[in-house]
Amino acid sequence: MSGHIPQAMPLGDTNKCEPIFDGVLGFYFEISLVHVLSHPASLPLRGRPLGLNGVVLGTTYCSCAVKPLICVNVWEEQLHPLQQPFQPGAPGGGEASPGYVVELEAVLNTRTHAHNSRSPPLNLEELTKKKMAPSASSRLFSALVLAVLSISAVNSQYEKYSFRSFPRHELMPLESAYKYALDQYTGEKWKETVEYMEVSLRLYRLLRDSEAFCNLNCSSVRLEDEQKFAEFPELRAFGNVMKRAQCLKRCKQGLPAFRQTLPSRDTVVEFEEREPYKYLQYAYFKSDNLAKAVSAAHTFLLKHPNDEMMQRNMAYYKSLPGADEHLKDLETKSYETLFVRAVRAYNGENFRTSVSDMELSLRDFFKVYDECLAASEGPRDVKDFKDFYPSIADHYIEVLDRKVKCESELTPVVGGFVVENFVATMYHYLQFAYYKLNDLKNAVPCAASYVLFDPNDEVMKNNVAYYQFHKSRWELTEEDFLPRAEALRFYNQTTMQLQMLEFSRQRLVSDDEGEVLEFIDEFLDEDEFPKLEIPPKH
Repeated sequence: MSGHIPQAMPLGDTNKCEPIFDGVLGFYFEISLVHVLSHPASLPLRGRPLGLNGVVLGTTYCSCAVKPLICVNVWEEQLHPLQQPFQPGAPGGGEASPGYVVELEAVLNTRTHAHNSRSPPLNLEELTKKKMAPSASSRLFSALVLAVLSISAVNSQYEKYSFRSFPRHELMPLESAYKYALDQYTGEKWKETVEYMEVSLRLYRLLRDSEAFCNLNCSSVRLEDEQKFAEFPELRAFGNVMKRAQCLKRCKQGLPAFRQTLPSRDTVVEFEEREPYKYLQYAYFKSDNLAKAVSAAHTFLLKHPNDEMMQRNMAYYKSLPGADEHLKDLETKSYETLFVRAVRAYNGENFRTSVSDMELSLRDFFKVYDECLAASEGPRDVKDFKDFYPSIADHYIEVLDRKVKCESELTPVVGGFVVENFVATMYHYLQFAYYKLNDLKNAVPCAASYVLFDPNDEVMKNNVAYYQFHKSRWELTEEDFLPRAEALRFYNQTTMQLQMLEFSRQRLVSDDEGEVLEFIDEFLDEDEFPKLEIPPKH
């Protein structure tokens, strides 16, 4: 089919069929605009999905999702030079290359990021009639979770990663490696782009893990004899600060990540926001590595669900056979996989396995959470000079802000759904699974732990009341109705962090933002500091 481009099939009232160039995406395609006067959605989408290795001759694809209706004629792979086929868009532009075609419907109908709220179980008193399990909507969510995460694995850039034995030849400043990868991307050197972008991701992970390692190991370092500083609380406080600083200095001297020039805060933020995957997915695509391109695009979308360009790219990828097998979060954590396994066992009424995996997931989450808190204590850019205490407060507020974000950043997003109140949700599953195993000694503390995070949940409050009613029958004590220790610690910690951050926003606003100091006495009034209402220790 050389030298002649067949015209699009006429459907209804059409305008002249001509090549159209989409300057934003860099796509050429032949279209016919059909103005549907009534019931445009009644016209079905025709044709079938296309693979990577060829196209369907003479097939017309129509989108009923927009007005005017858009139809695309797909012909041979040997297209006219102006008729470059549809393919994913590249960040910052990118020239189309022949050999890939996609139906327009897949690009026009972008996916939305759904948030599925937790659905509580039935009241325990209704157990004789129904199972006390998450309701139908929650089961649907569980099914979606399993459908997404129970897939074949894709090799990730972390398969070569090791915190304790990082390859010496890959050690370099993170900023330099990332900038070089972006330069290769601009020059359309896809192999080098992939290589150095993957190295950059490993270097960032090494830096983050090294920061967490040192801060965790030095978190309990204190003065050897604090008692002699009893009359001098300031000396005691800053003596402990200096001991910790000494510990951190020694620790970092022994780790390769800190022997390199540290990246700027802006670069670190780009990695925290998964920006490298935006470029990596296209470099994978241009390197004919569809599996990794899909995984990288999916990884980026989990952090940026409303990114229109990546939505269009994902729509293209999902139109290709086998793409769903590679919808994998390359930044997934171990507790997410364990959580999904536990939900799968729960849905299959294999409660013993569900309890085992959910307890492991809970433990791993708290471990990763503590590492996130520790990694938040990294360096900062000093932008101004203030008095001693305001300067210390500014630094701590930055650290505190990053620590508060840890909980939301570690909340799983699977299958387009956010697992709302993730920690509470795990206790939600555990209390019922333990109940089904007749292990009331463990079920009741899980229910009490859940109420900590959602005290207004009427169903769970009724469940606790049900346990109370049968306390003698099941030989339960008052201590059994207390939240679990790790749940109480997490609740206290996150509550205090939020309250302290809110205090800093209200009372430590800089002079440039309108703070007027009128009466020094008000700062001496201890009632000005907010009271932290914390449940009693377990």
